[in-house]
Amino acid sequence: MVNELRKLPSVNQLLEHSALSSYAETVPRAWITDTVRELLSHTRDLLLRMRNTAPTHDELASEVCCLLDQRLRSGYQEVINATGVIIHTNLGRSPLPSTAVERLSAASGYINLEFDLGTGQRGQRYGLIPDLLTALTGCEAGLAVNNNAAAVLLVLSSLCRDRNVIISRGELVEIGGGFRIPEVLSQSGCVLREVGTTNKTYITDYESAVDAETAAILKVHTSNYRIEGFTHSPPRQDLKKLCQDREILFLEDLGSGAFFRGPSELRCHEPLVRDIIPWVDIVTFSGDKMLGGPQAGLILGRRELLQTVKKHPLLRAVRLDKLSLVALESVLWTAASGRYNELPLWEMLHAAPETLHQRAADWLDSAGPNLHGTIIRGYSTVGGGSLPGEQLETWLLAITSKTKTPDQLNQVLRDHNPSIIARVSDNRLLLDPRTVSEAQSQKVASALRRCSACT
Repeated sequence: MVNELRKLPSVNQLLEHSALSSYAETVPRAWITDTVRELLSHTRDLLLRMRNTAPTHDELASEVCCLLDQRLRSGYQEVINATGVIIHTNLGRSPLPSTAVERLSAASGYINLEFDLGTGQRGQRYGLIPDLLTALTGCEAGLAVNNNAAAVLLVLSSLCRDRNVIISRGELVEIGGGFRIPEVLSQSGCVLREVGTTNKTYITDYESAVDAETAAILKVHTSNYRIEGFTHSPPRQDLKKLCQDREILFLEDLGSGAFFRGPSELRCHEPLVRDIIPWVDIVTFSGDKMLGGPQAGLILGRRELLQTVKKHPLLRAVRLDKLSLVALESVLWTAASGRYNELPLWEMLHAAPETLHQRAADWLDSAGPNLHGTIIRGYSTVGGGSLPGEQLETWLLAITSKTKTPDQLNQVLRDHNPSIIARVSDNRLLLDPRTVSEAQSQKVASALRRCSACT
């Protein structure tokens, strides 16, 4: 065994292997060195335990290359979403329109982020975003921060700290990533007052809870679940009247923030932001869900309240960077101009059945002889905590193979460049064309040809 151990190269010898030369120019030297050391240490342990024959220098170098490739693949890269989940949280939620991408490219250098081109003095950070939000919704003022959780936290911290905030027990939601409304209230320094029950809360429950220490009623839209059946929740106009009579604030966390109606086949719809504005003092929602923009938290409402929010020191900690601001401004401009059809989100929601079927048929033609494919009816989902339980009819390409399992086929597609993200159901690999753009369709066809060649 000592002789086998002696056959192993030193760290420096393996680092000088020709197979690693291509990585030396693009990969940090420390990554390569650490990978070599870890592999040699692991190999020594195996030799001592298993008493195997030592691998050759070429075999070790090849293993280092594989490990480095795996590490490089964990970095951000393009993927094609063929899952049928439109707002896919794990894949970056809503894709941006081409106009926003072009603006991002232009903003890669210096921009007038906080510089007034007219006066030559320091300017406001938010560009046209407040004016576009007003044009879209009729709100008095608007503000953008880095996500909706931050928006809720900032509003509560600046307007309700050390006072009671009333919320229905049926709206004490938790969304992905462990974002819980009670914990946000606690972090903001507010005192949570729960009213009603899980399924029924009446206006009298709110009335009984209001006292001298009450700052606001908070209504939370249950974006990622729905309570049906024996339920009751007071309408916004009743809550608004109560808040006005008791001189407290009426706040709403709208969650997804829809600016346009979805297709008619959906049984229910997200409430439109512009329909909520007349009833509340402040509303918050996400920019990267039903708006179809970049990650952002949007705060809309009364001008004097927004001025107070803007003065809170927490704002600097949760503000958007220049790239997100530029992308958000572009998306809001598109929406304010009524050009919703230019948003990829809108296009996916309203995709024609015949278009989806043709795209699936094109993929089937490219699948090759080693894959068995059929076009079947199926369902897409909105995702991202929006419209829970709602589905859109679609056409799916279902694939099986005699030599590979659906999970193995799925891995082949993920290993493609760019990666194709599909789903497995009923022992079949399913690809949904709804979430694949026309420009990406040929890349899916190419990946399927490669998948066929690997079986």
